[in-house]
Amino acid sequence: MTAHEATAIEIAAMRRALELAERGPAAGVNPRVGCVILSPAGDVLAEGWHRGAGTAHAEVDALSHLRSGQARGATAVVTLEPCNHTGRTGPCAVALLDAGIGRVVYAVGDPGDHSAGGAEHLRDAGVEVVGGVLGAEAEAFLDDWLFAARHRRPHVTVKWASSLDGRAAAADGSSQWITGEVARADVHRRRALADAIAVGTGTVLADDPALTARDAAGRLLDAQPVPVVFGTRPVPADAAVLRHPRDAVLLSGHDLVADLHLLAERGIRSLFVEGGPTLASAFLAAGLADELLVYLAPALLGGPRLAVADLGIATIADARRYDFTDVTRLGDDLLVVARPNPSRAPRPSASPTEGT
Repeated sequence: MTAHEATAIEIAAMRRALELAERGPAAGVNPRVGCVILSPAGDVLAEGWHRGAGTAHAEVDALSHLRSGQARGATAVVTLEPCNHTGRTGPCAVALLDAGIGRVVYAVGDPGDHSAGGAEHLRDAGVEVVGGVLGAEAEAFLDDWLFAARHRRPHVTVKWASSLDGRAAAADGSSQWITGEVARADVHRRRALADAIAVGTGTVLADDPALTARDAAGRLLDAQPVPVVFGTRPVPADAAVLRHPRDAVLLSGHDLVADLHLLAERGIRSLFVEGGPTLASAFLAAGLADELLVYLAPALLGGPRLAVADLGIATIADARRYDFTDVTRLGDDLLVVARPNPSRAPRPSASPTEGT
């Protein structure tokens, strides 16, 4: 075994660290991290995990359970590279050095501009460091946080329901209900999984949506997304979105990239864009849709009320290409899931959402 390899005991400790990380809060600006400290003989000395913003990081939490000097020469096994910056708490890399840790094993590198570099700091101080241990498992576990940290914005899912001919409503504007109960239940399940749900002010004024996640009986689910409204028009004081269990976030929509940065700073890692066509099209045109959920009803409506508005595409060569990742039958309807084709992905731009 060399300093660049993890032992079987360390790999087992990493699995335990991932279990500990699951105890932390799934939402917020900070990741869920777990840590196990092993003696030089491989015995578990302490365990820790991060409990949320402002609390001790996993490494510091684990160290707090040890007597002075007990960590000297020990190995810290942690799911995320120890941070190297001072925020609400001090740098974990420094805390490990001060405790006398002799070896650090981590799963995933820290992607932060200011927090990365802990591994290099530790190596420069003479600590053995091994990275990438159970990296795939840790990447999957931290998927939403890593996306937000790497891209400085939430993962964006754009959803719409339409007829087979791509209409979101009939000519008179009526749209309830294009799809059936099974499809609508799936939408509510996905709402509950998202950190936030977004519509434009046009949808608020036209439909007065509650933007809550509900069960088949209309009861609120335990998990509720933060409601976000994009647009320049004022939201009425009696709008249903302002009675949501979570405080609504109102954004101008002039610069979607900047608005998404603001949401990421609030700890929002995933955004479910649900309406209407103007807002959905703005995200699509800006290249900011990471996933499409298209609920197709076996119906034809005709008329002008398209599910997607003009995307500024003048020729077939400029078509936005997506890969189908799933097609599911939901009652009488179909759910098509698609993600951008990496070879044809557009560059994100700051597209306005005027009129939403």
